[in-house]
Amino acid sequence: MRWALIKAAVAGTTMVALAFLIPLGLMVQQTARDRAFTAAERQAAALGPALAITTDQDAVTRALASTDAGGQGRMAVHLPAAGQSEAPGTGGPVGPTLGEGRAAAGDVATAGGQGRSFTVQVPGGYALLQPVAVDTARTAVVEVYVAESDLTRGVSTAWLVLSAVALGLVAISVLVADRMGTRIVASARRLAGAARSLGAGNLAVRVPVTGKQVDGSPEELREAGHAFNTMADRVAQLLAAERELAADLSHRLRTPLTVLRLNAASLGDGDAADATRHAVAQLEREVDQIIRSARRAPEDAPAVAVGCDAAEVIRERVGFWSALAEDEGRRWQLAGAERAAPVPVQRGDLAAAVDALLGNVFRHTAVGTAFSVDVLATDSSVIVLVGDAGPGYDDPAAALKRGEGHGGEGSTGLGLDIVRKLAESTGGDLALGRSAVLGGAETRLRLRTRPEVAGPLRAGRRRNRGALFSR
Repeated sequence: MRWALIKAAVAGTTMVALAFLIPLGLMVQQTARDRAFTAAERQAAALGPALAITTDQDAVTRALASTDAGGQGRMAVHLPAAGQSEAPGTGGPVGPTLGEGRAAAGDVATAGGQGRSFTVQVPGGYALLQPVAVDTARTAVVEVYVAESDLTRGVSTAWLVLSAVALGLVAISVLVADRMGTRIVASARRLAGAARSLGAGNLAVRVPVTGKQVDGSPEELREAGHAFNTMADRVAQLLAAERELAADLSHRLRTPLTVLRLNAASLGDGDAADATRHAVAQLEREVDQIIRSARRAPEDAPAVAVGCDAAEVIRERVGFWSALAEDEGRRWQLAGAERAAPVPVQRGDLAAAVDALLGNVFRHTAVGTAFSVDVLATDSSVIVLVGDAGPGYDDPAAALKRGEGHGGEGSTGLGLDIVRKLAESTGGDLALGRSAVLGGAETRLRLRTRPEVAGPLRAGRRRNRGALFSR
């Protein structure tokens, strides 16, 4: 915007300067021409009194030499012939020429015969022919040479001065436009910076709309600042209401969770009972965490280190689901999780994504259906493959749409959407297909760890799973 204002100022000032200075320059040029011929006429008129007194060649020569033009060899006198008796206007001088004459004899005769002055072009400039009556019957012609340089004397200097004036006007307009543009651009940059800060999560940012910072700013930018502040206030209010709603909804889960915890306590001993109590306790912790996070203001939220070991998280979650798998008679396999596989996501988010993938296996396949989890680590990403021996996906594209789940009661259709968002947050992706080994559905979660680099898989090579299923 600042450069646009400067360019507009330069263009406008240049047009105005040219509109005034070009005619002025042409007028100066014409004035110099007129001044040169006027000076020649004065030089010619200076010999009039001497010619009126005498036509003696010696006297006229002395008078000619006394003038500036005569002294410079730029003036000549064409005397009439001795004894000329023609009336003025009937013939030209045919006598001697004193000085350096440059005009043609015919032009001199015309000037003497017609009794009027005029200029003719001669080599190197012009000649002014001025007739002077020496008596009642004879006419002499005074010739004054005007060089081309005399016609343009001072014109170059005048053009330089006018050009300097034009450049000065343009420079002044640029300074004024830059000053105005600085204020406008500063206001626009403050608005853009506030928008970026709000987009980054700073809900307290506001744009100043009064004071010295915005003095001289356009009214439109002030209105935009008011609109931005109103929008930021509304966003903060909506987020606060959303946090309260999430906290209230989470709090409603406490009653059924309390019942579940009491029922789980009465299950007695056994692996299934222990797994159930562990799941209820973890669910209570998750609900408590949701409530605390929802009620905490964004500016009070502590910094959370982003990053975890995907192999460790997957081993933990598969171990959790293995108890239910044994109860349902499902064969299962975990491969490639022996070595560390760091990923740039939070541990809780990855655990929720793995739970969503494994939960889909248990929810959408029949009891006894086998499943497997593979971890593949490359130089640029970590890939988690979850496959099963079920019927597979009827429509993979529809399955990835948010809220399109049709798994019956307890299914919201958000599980795969949560996994997809986690993958995309790292630059990865989520893909659905068919398992080449088990024959059912296969879900591939790819988490990017660095820009893609071609190379072999570092760990977790896909192997024949047929002999690796366990009970």
